[in-house]
Order: sequence, then C-alpha cells, then structure tokens
Amino acid sequence: MTTFLAQLLNGLTIGSFYALVALGYSMVFGVMKLINFAHGDLFTLGAYLGFSILVGSAGALTGLCGPWVGIALALVVAAIGVAAAGLVVENLAYRPVYRAGRLPLVVSALGISIVIQNAVMVIWGPRYQSFPAALVPQTAFGTGDFRITALQLFILVFSLILMAAVWFLIEKTSFGIAVRAAALDRETATLLGINYRTVVRFIFILGPGLGGIAGVMVGAHYGRISFTMGWVYALKAFTATILGGIGNIPGAMLGGLVLGVLENLFSYYVSDSWTDVFVTLVLIIVLVFRPTGLLGERRADKV
Repeated sequence: MTTFLAQLLNGLTIGSFYALVALGYSMVFGVMKLINFAHGDLFTLGAYLGFSILVGSAGALTGLCGPWVGIALALVVAAIGVAAAGLVVENLAYRPVYRAGRLPLVVSALGISIVIQNAVMVIWGPRYQSFPAALVPQTAFGTGDFRITALQLFILVFSLILMAAVWFLIEKTSFGIAVRAAALDRETATLLGINYRTVVRFIFILGPGLGGIAGVMVGAHYGRISFTMGWVYALKAFTATILGGIGNIPGAMLGGLVLGVLENLFSYYVSDSWTDVFVTLVLIIVLVFRPTGLLGERRADKV
C-alpha cells in the first residue's frame, strides 16, 4: 500500500508540471482558438533561465541563505523572463498574421517554436545541463517506501496555489469576466467595451509565465534539462488539456494531474519504456470516446 501511495504522490508531482503547462494551452485556445506550438519551448526557456540563476550569482546567495532562496529567485526570474518572451512571441509571430487565417498562424507558431529551441541550444549548448544538487533542497520525510522530499512537497503545494489563483482570477474577478466574454464572442465583447488586445496580451503573459515556473520545477525535480525537452512536455500537456476539456481552466488542471498519475502508475507497474506510447493512447481514446474531455464543454465559461 505504501508503494502505491508513493507512486500516487510521484504521479501528482509530475501531473502538476503538466497542469501548469496545460493552463497556457487552454487559455490561448479558449480566447484565440489557436494551439500555441511555441508553448513547450517557452517552458524549456524557463528551465534554462532557472538553471542560469542557480549556477550564477544566486549560487553564492544560496550558499549564504539556503537553497530555498535560490529556488525562489530562479522561479521569479523564470516567470518574468518567460512571460516577457511570451509577449514578444505574440507580437512578432502571431499578431502580424491574425487576419490571414488559421493556417498562417499554425505555420508561424511552428516557426517560432523552432527559433526558440535553436536559440536555447546556441546559448546554453546542445548537451544536457545539470541542476546543482547542492543548491536544490534535499530534505525528505516519511518512512519505508513512502517518502516525500521537501522539494516535492513544495512543488505540489505551490502548484496547487498557482492553479487556485488562476481559477479565482478567471472565475471570480471582473477582468476574468472580460477574458471569458472575449473567449465566448470576440465581436460582442468588443462592442461591450472589452479590449480584446489586452485580453490577448494577458494570456500570452500568464500562460508562458506559468510554463516558465513549471520548467524550473522540472529541472530541480529531475536534476537535468535538455533544449529538446519542450516537445515532450508540450505533447503531454496538450494531452492533459484534451483530457480535461480544451478551453476549460479547471479541466486543464484536472487533466494534468490525472495524466501524471496514470502515466506514473503505468511506468511503475507495466513498463517505463512504453510510457510515451501510453500517453499517446490516452489522447486517442479521449478523442474517440469523449472529445469534450472529462469536464465536458461549457461554452459560456470557456477560456
């Protein structure tokens, strides 16, 4: 039983990464009906920004003040840096081709994804980069097979806080009402005085910012990162978005957590080598039998 609980905990940790990245997918699709293919590479950029902070000047700061200071600084810098990058991507790659139709937007998204991935490779190199173990919190709690590290606990709690904050912002604030109105009907929302451009900027700041935070968490959790890792996490986060209900904020959260648990249990009890195949199979099954996702499709609340 303790082994199952340990794997469940590991699955929730992995699922929290997917959920944070899936939120960005869900918001962009809800408002713009666009799959942001560059989102996974922005997630990778966040991981590398966090890595640079931890091995840079923050390393000395962490040595003086403890590992949590370095982690906190890495999260803040990654969130701000990737949010700024997301805004730049929207202005340079998407905004000029909005009126050209869906296909040019998709091609532009794929193009900027390749640009970001190769820029990361040029700046940080093609090899794996390892997060410094001495600068990552190592404290663990529990007994036997069931153990949780302080970092794992932090990832779970902080991810849930971020998800709750996003849900509250979208569902319970006046600006969230504007976002949902723009997602439901752009023309009518504009006639009612809602600035659609402001809504678009907001989702391209918030979504990538959350992805950047997830990137740092992944790097700290697994200990190493690669410039190509964005594609894998983007695919799994996209699967989580479909699983929960694309365009649905709570659905993205639920889909990410559920997918993380299913993937980890499959990896432990069946085969680690076939995990990616299993995730793809989950995507196919959902598209065939419940294309609207676990939480269905509520058009009035789509974001």
